[in-house]
Amino acid sequence: MRSADLMLSKDGYSMESIKIMKVRDNAKIPIRATEGSAGLDLCACIDEPITIPGRGHAFVPTGIAVALPGSAWAAFVFARSGLAIKHGIGLLNGVGVVDSDYRGEVRVGLINQFDEDYTISPGERIAQLVVMPVSMMPVEEADTLDETDRGAGGFGSTGR
Repeated sequence: MRSADLMLSKDGYSMESIKIMKVRDNAKIPIRATEGSAGLDLCACIDEPITIPGRGHAFVPTGIAVALPGSAWAAFVFARSGLAIKHGIGLLNGVGVVDSDYRGEVRVGLINQFDEDYTISPGERIAQLVVMPVSMMPVEEADTLDETDRGAGGFGSTGR
């Protein structure tokens, strides 16, 4: 890791940085809405409004590409709470994963879970990007697994 790739947080600890590149002229570099926000707001990089019909979906470009500091990191695309609660707009795939070696445009698949149409405006915040560490531990095939109290108990096996 090069020293140019490091920055200091307000409390003096070093942290790696995410490099973000605009791949469309009208893209907005994501920012955190508040100092304590975990996610960076992803904005719709569109020239004109897009209407997602009730119970329909859309694939929305953000106009950005990202480079994470290494394979120990991934970026995850999550729905915005306000859009989900107020308008039924969620992610088509639940959570999007941006792998550390992906350099293409980040795009967001949105689904309208309500019956009413919803119109996305150019530049509107449509999702949030959260960067988290990921484990790159090796996979090992096994003939058996260790026993636990829960065992193979699945959905709801530990209570409601």
